[in-house]
Amino acid sequence: MGPVLAGVLQLIALIAALALAYVPLGNYMARVYSSDKHLRVEKWIYKGIGADPNTEMRWPAYLRGVLAFSVVGVLFLYLLQRLQGILPGSLGFSSVNPAQSFNTAVSFVTNTNWQSYYGEQTMGHVVQTAGLAVQNFVSAAVGIAVAVALVRGFARSRTGELGNFWADLVRGVIRILVPLSVVAAIVLVACGAIQNFSGIHEVGQFMGGHQQWNGGAVASQEAIKEVGTNGGGYFNANSAHPFENPTPFTNLFEIFLLLVIPFALTRTFGVMVGSIKQGYAILATMATIWVGFVALMMWTEFAHHGPALQIAGGAMEGKEQRIGVGASSIFAVSTTLTSTGAVDSFHSSFTGLGGGITILGMQLGEIAPGGTGSGLYGMLIMAVIAVFIAGLMVGRTPEYLGKKIGTREMKLAACYILITPALVLIFAAASMALPTPPHSMLNSGAHGFSEVLYAFTSAANNNGSAFAGLNANTDWFNTMTGLAMVLGRFLPMVFVLALAGSLAEQKPVPVTAGTLRTEKPLFTGLLVGAILIITGLTYFPALALGPLAEGLAS
Repeated sequence: MGPVLAGVLQLIALIAALALAYVPLGNYMARVYSSDKHLRVEKWIYKGIGADPNTEMRWPAYLRGVLAFSVVGVLFLYLLQRLQGILPGSLGFSSVNPAQSFNTAVSFVTNTNWQSYYGEQTMGHVVQTAGLAVQNFVSAAVGIAVAVALVRGFARSRTGELGNFWADLVRGVIRILVPLSVVAAIVLVACGAIQNFSGIHEVGQFMGGHQQWNGGAVASQEAIKEVGTNGGGYFNANSAHPFENPTPFTNLFEIFLLLVIPFALTRTFGVMVGSIKQGYAILATMATIWVGFVALMMWTEFAHHGPALQIAGGAMEGKEQRIGVGASSIFAVSTTLTSTGAVDSFHSSFTGLGGGITILGMQLGEIAPGGTGSGLYGMLIMAVIAVFIAGLMVGRTPEYLGKKIGTREMKLAACYILITPALVLIFAAASMALPTPPHSMLNSGAHGFSEVLYAFTSAANNNGSAFAGLNANTDWFNTMTGLAMVLGRFLPMVFVLALAGSLAEQKPVPVTAGTLRTEKPLFTGLLVGAILIITGLTYFPALALGPLAEGLAS
């Protein structure tokens, strides 16, 4: 079997697995967030934190809950790293320095999981399990909660109430993320991923010295890392490391895990707004972009000219032999079109255009299918903008799901789509203009610029993957990427929740002959076009200086 055929067959198997999980998981999540019953363990948690899960919140109160919980998470994780040197199970590692502690705390709380350190040489068992792994669960649950709040904004009328943040948070963790992660961890252990609390071991000779390996609760963290679209690996090599991702099967399984909730949430959306077809329209948009990007990535990595690449069957540099070009291409596209950031290959070693595809995937806003929750609410914002564009074409006030899209709604949607590109371009420009930051670049020219552009695209979009080659463990990059992660996570949430509150207060608009049918393929095509055009107009100059210049020159 040729490598191209193997890649295509893996893609087909992945699509089939996602299709099988789509309806049951989507329906289940809709029941989770629509139920008025509380599990016993949930009641204990509510009592412990002093929250009343039955109290409805308007959008400012919901937002305060999101921000307060996240601030506490940052402080706790920061202190845990600063105190690591005196904690048990630290494996002899010292406390993490302040700039890196801030960056890592912000990174995991914002579901970015950007890592400017070697995990196996920096973090002990306590920080990994009690700090980083916990944030993998709750940060993902926060994203789903905000998405559900926006869905309620479309589904409800004549009320500003969007549900209860604490109930949505706890249910997301207890009823969705924990069960899925337990099953996934068992599968990974059965397939060879490690799960222990062993110390550091010296293994044989390596370049005249001993090579050291340490164990850890890797399979359990790997499971939530993918299920929650987090991405932070136990080891520096991330999902290219055999302890995290031992076989081609586990590689495909991990891709499935990082895609299954974001895709299934479109079903949840359709059920909660009372129109399954609307959910299918959003799903079709996400799937069209995802499949298109995978096909384009495979083409760039398999068809690149050059005798060495042709003999190897594709661009094998930076890729694991046991995984291959096809599966690496699927993983790279999936991890950058979601907010996962996990990698099974080094994106810096992809072809020039291939590396550009990974950057563009994040610059779309990671909405195809996006992160847990963030992908859905990002796509719904783009749907609002697409409806507005269609309304301008026919001279009619735009409507979406029975809600008028007026001046207030468009201002909020416009702020949402502008804030992240502003962060990416301003921080990248400052890093290139100042004298010191460019010293962190391993490469010069177009590829060196791509390293910096990738870093801030990844941070501001809460992806967390790295282009490699950039030394990001400096005070400048630790601080600036940390700020990009905070602002890129929470400022968009402000606009999402404000939009949800505005929509929930409206009364439904009756469907007329002039209403745009947003469940039809025509709207799906309009939405795909709007996403690509808006992103292209925003980022084309930066892409032309980096990956496009490199790809066209090679």
